[in-house]
Amino acid sequence: MIRSKVAIIGSVIIFGICMYLYFPFPNNVMIEARSTFMSFPIRNHDGYILLGIIGSILFIIAMILLMFGLKKYHFRTVVIVVIVYSILPTLLITMYQETFASGVNAVSYDGNGNCNFQLVSEDLLNGECNLVLHNRSNKAVTFELEFLDSFFMEDEVRMESLMNIVGPYSITIEANDIKTIHMKNLLDLSDIPNHIEGGTSNGIHVKLIDEETARIL
Repeated sequence: MIRSKVAIIGSVIIFGICMYLYFPFPNNVMIEARSTFMSFPIRNHDGYILLGIIGSILFIIAMILLMFGLKKYHFRTVVIVVIVYSILPTLLITMYQETFASGVNAVSYDGNGNCNFQLVSEDLLNGECNLVLHNRSNKAVTFELEFLDSFFMEDEVRMESLMNIVGPYSITIEANDIKTIHMKNLLDLSDIPNHIEGGTSNGIHVKLIDEETARIL
């Protein structure tokens, strides 16, 4: 079944390098990405990302070496490697958060939060956001939460960050607890330029701040 141990070992080493380049912790490395390949951001709002392109090329080289190192079961191996490579970072992060992590480093976010904004008058906007955070540690965690604008918004128009007008939001999540966070506020936009007049945003991003530690999720 094995044609070349050297090729397989080289493939494993390169896969490790690829994962190290854009390991999704402590921050979400894909937050600004507009084009991606596997775990690599290829392009963002500023243009192409050289390191992401290099990582993608290394990943392809690792796959080629793996195929060369095996005599058969090529297709099956490719499928298994892609699946493992996709889920392994999440498993490693979860293991770390449930054992050694503390503070905001122990908090995970499924990325499915959403915000909805409705115009009340010229300078007033109803803002409502929902998201779910999970404290995986054995101690309660208290932090401040900030909303971040989507990098897909053009001309620096503010949307999600408008919720910070009435912030900061202090959040406490008990040990090993999943907390649904619901925020609804009337936002005064009289001093805020370049803002939206309404709309819905899914997959929102937030920043968690715990004293000197901050994470972007």
